[in-house]
Amino acid sequence: MTNAQTTEISEPSPRETIANLIASIVSEPERYALFFDIDGTLLDLAETPDAIKVPEGLTDDLIALSAHLNGALALVTGRALSYADTLFSPHRFPIAGLHGTERRLLDGNIIRAEPTAEFLEVKQRLATLPESFPGVLVEDKGAAVAVHFRQVPELANHVGEAMRVAIAKVGAGYTLQHGKMVLEIRPDNADKGGALEAYLAEPPFAGRIPIAFGDDVTDEAMFKLVNAKGGKSIHIGAPTDSTIARKRLSRPQAVRDMIASIVRKRLY
Repeated sequence: MTNAQTTEISEPSPRETIANLIASIVSEPERYALFFDIDGTLLDLAETPDAIKVPEGLTDDLIALSAHLNGALALVTGRALSYADTLFSPHRFPIAGLHGTERRLLDGNIIRAEPTAEFLEVKQRLATLPESFPGVLVEDKGAAVAVHFRQVPELANHVGEAMRVAIAKVGAGYTLQHGKMVLEIRPDNADKGGALEAYLAEPPFAGRIPIAFGDDVTDEAMFKLVNAKGGKSIHIGAPTDSTIARKRLSRPQAVRDMIASIVRKRLY
């Protein structure tokens, strides 16, 4: 990591720099378990979910980092697990999808919640929302549904009202999740913090210091869990962003640079 990249980091707690953390992961990989959000953290955000791209070399770097950690690396995302797999195909990382509603274990087994009939009916109705509000994008995630309004931010209030009506019709067992220019209805029995806690109870994650990277309000549950366990929480974004994370990187490229730095130092 260059000096220019290091200066992008704002540290609320300056006792340990990102450079020191890189050195620790390189020299003592058995101590750490790493958890990465995907959109806005590993990958740059785009106007639509399907427009997000994986930079060349990132998948290989993640595979190498996972091997260095003896498998103690997982992706934790609001995306469906199946979609996340298409990004990093053909490799299959341990992934908690839909904020932890579905979770792949290291051995490949998947634990997931099944949607209710009420939810499926509401999801079908929401699919017609763009007819009334052009520019709004409805993302069917299987056990969850998200409505994006990044391209039409002036429709935020209309989308919010539609989703409040929808969540009332779904009934018990679901929650309305707010994100960056998106509202999502998902099962309420899981969040990203719970997903991390489940991983940390299993090998090879158990007994390690958790390090979590995220950029959105949904990642705050990860940061809360990691902070409580004495781990490292790293927010991706501007210094003005509100977060309980204790460290900060400016943008996804800085995260990718950090991963590459660990991998290169490990090799040499």
